Amino acid sequence: MKTKLLPIALALAALPPAAFGQETPLSPVLVPGARVADVAGSARVDAAALPALRAATSDTAALLRDIPGVSLYGAGGVSSLPAIHGMADDRLRIKIDGMDLTASCPNHMNPPLSYVDPSNVGALKVYAGIVPVSVGGDSIGGSIVVETPTPVFAAPGQGRLLKGELGAFYRSNGDAKGGNVAATFATESFSISYAGAVAESDNYEAGGKFKAFTATGNGARTLSRDEVGSTAYETRNHALNLALRGGNHLVELKLGYQDLPYQLYPNQRMDMLDNEQKRINLRYLGQFGWGAFEARAYRETVRHHMDFGADKRFWYGSLSGGGSTPCTPIRYAGDPAGTCATGMPMDTDSDTTGVTVKASIDLARQDQLRLGAELQRYHLDDWWPASGGGMGPGTFWNIKNGERDRQAAFAEWEGRLGSQWTALAGVRYERVETDAGNARGYSTAAMAMGNQVVDASAFNARGHRRTDNNVDLTALARYAADGNTDIEFGLARKVRSPNLYERYTWSTWPMAAVMNNFVGDGNGYVGDIGLKPEKANTVSATVDWHAADRAWEFKATPYYSHVEDYIDAVRCPAGAGCTPANATTVNQFVVLKYANQSARLYGIDLSGRMPLAKTGFGDFGLRGLINYTNGKNRDTGDDLYNIMPLNARLTLSHALGSWSNAVELVGVKAKHKVSDVRNELETPGYSLVNLRASYSWKQLRVDFGIENLFDKRYYLPLGGAYVGQGTTMGINAVPWGIAVPGMGRSFYTGLNVKF
Repeated sequence: MKTKLLPIALALAALPPAAFGQETPLSPVLVPGARVADVAGSARVDAAALPALRAATSDTAALLRDIPGVSLYGAGGVSSLPAIHGMADDRLRIKIDGMDLTASCPNHMNPPLSYVDPSNVGALKVYAGIVPVSVGGDSIGGSIVVETPTPVFAAPGQGRLLKGELGAFYRSNGDAKGGNVAATFATESFSISYAGAVAESDNYEAGGKFKAFTATGNGARTLSRDEVGSTAYETRNHALNLALRGGNHLVELKLGYQDLPYQLYPNQRMDMLDNEQKRINLRYLGQFGWGAFEARAYRETVRHHMDFGADKRFWYGSLSGGGSTPCTPIRYAGDPAGTCATGMPMDTDSDTTGVTVKASIDLARQDQLRLGAELQRYHLDDWWPASGGGMGPGTFWNIKNGERDRQAAFAEWEGRLGSQWTALAGVRYERVETDAGNARGYSTAAMAMGNQVVDASAFNARGHRRTDNNVDLTALARYAADGNTDIEFGLARKVRSPNLYERYTWSTWPMAAVMNNFVGDGNGYVGDIGLKPEKANTVSATVDWHAADRAWEFKATPYYSHVEDYIDAVRCPAGAGCTPANATTVNQFVVLKYANQSARLYGIDLSGRMPLAKTGFGDFGLRGLINYTNGKNRDTGDDLYNIMPLNARLTLSHALGSWSNAVELVGVKAKHKVSDVRNELETPGYSLVNLRASYSWKQLRVDFGIENLFDKRYYLPLGGAYVGQGTTMGINAVPWGIAVPGMGRSFYTGLNVKF
């Protein structure tokens, strides 16, 4: 493992105890809009639960697994895509330290949460369904707000403060390992901190007896019987934070850097073989007699590279002339023997610049008015260099000079209406402008492979600039019936404009189309410049029964969303450059085109916790959740893609002194409601048992456990199609009908030391 963290850690550990002081965390009064959670019903990942969750995963999105209504699309080992009530990825607004970040990849391999290591998460909050306009915008499914640790300062009269922590983990399945280090030096007015983390894993093994397919050919690499190909990863994250405080004013500068050498994908034709992200985030917070004010400016650059990883690349001696050159066979109609290419490089560069200002104004009677404005400019280039074997002689421009610029303003009121009622209402306006330059295939020759020339000409003949004027509305109310019952209900209108890949990917050539795929279903996708924004009208209610001291609680949240101009998919017809068979085949991968249709989603979230007993052997408790979502395309009657079936999680907890233990049961019903237009795969139901334990002693914490205790064989309902092995160039070059298998039994342990 490549890391420079150890020398830093040793140096910090050598400092004398006198260097340490009492810390003063940032006062919550400096956070504008802090009262929004009073009405909005957000769900927060319990800070006390974060250490145990971190030991079991390097995927920050997986920290959300105990939040009602949240499920995860399978992707790379550190890049799962969270879904809220059946809506995922760009349908959610994900903010990292106040920054709106975007996945810059035709396969969305670098989603926002992948840029924050679990060890550097300070707070994690989810707004599902009814989202206040102050934390929503350009999304229809919900919002996820992630904050890295807030700056701390030395207490008055304590001089300087020095603190830090060291952590390490190991997981047996995949031989996963990693570590993290954090350090802070502060005075009463100045704070500087560093956090770094590294993680790596080989391919994991499935439970039971999973036998993967393997491509044929001279010397083709064969994986072990239970190995799930293209699931390895290595990632490195660094963050440097500086803060100045004076009275009720704070200025904070956060710098972030990610160097990700590789992350392989079992449900994509490509693998991420390099990803570099740099970000800078400057923020001012101030408290005044009338309320609070916040201003932020940020910039992010991403340099992203994809190609075939080790499991998708083979040695074909008969094709390469002697067996000395690694190559991937490329097969097309009329070329059954295949030709040889050293790979298929794909590159993406993006730049994001954003500015936000917002104020919370205290009104009479404990009312609060929140006002804000946002500006974001996003630029994207996506090109595929020539690589031989039909991939040339020029560069394929998937998206050239792509632009997606947003301007937004919102106003939101929150206040009390008597002793039992609290209400919130808001309006938000967004102007979203998108554009892209002309398209170009690998070749401009009349006989170029596929439909490159015809498709590029048709795309270039159209005007590309589009402007959307979107309006969001939210109204919420909460009624405290008595000391044990709260009732919350509300409705919202949310609007999301298409992303650049939905509007501007242009090639119906199957080889190119399969490279544009966010959802891992093995199919190819083609954009549509004329797509309209999605408009969701959602109604939701929550009944919260609880003890006066919250010792026990039970919540039920039914919801319903009607989405006009939902961006679904239709089969690419023969008249648009696709084959006649593409419109009717049911047992192969196909080429699809994005299209506006009508959809509806409804469901219910149930969650609760309660103490069971206090005994001489410790305290016992029970907590659980049940999620159900149903999604339908109202135009076609088809089921929506990647809807998590009925699922439940039940945990029996035990605490005795410094020990904390848990037995967790996870149950998922079989998935039979699938998207026919995508030939989505059904998956069988399953149940898993996980064991967790931790021991805390002064500044030391040890976590250990077993995931999938009985080594159950199962398939991920939201994992997509398994294409992690074999030749990947042709749209049907890998077998159809295999879902991505879940991870088998894994022992893990994590160690954390604070000083």
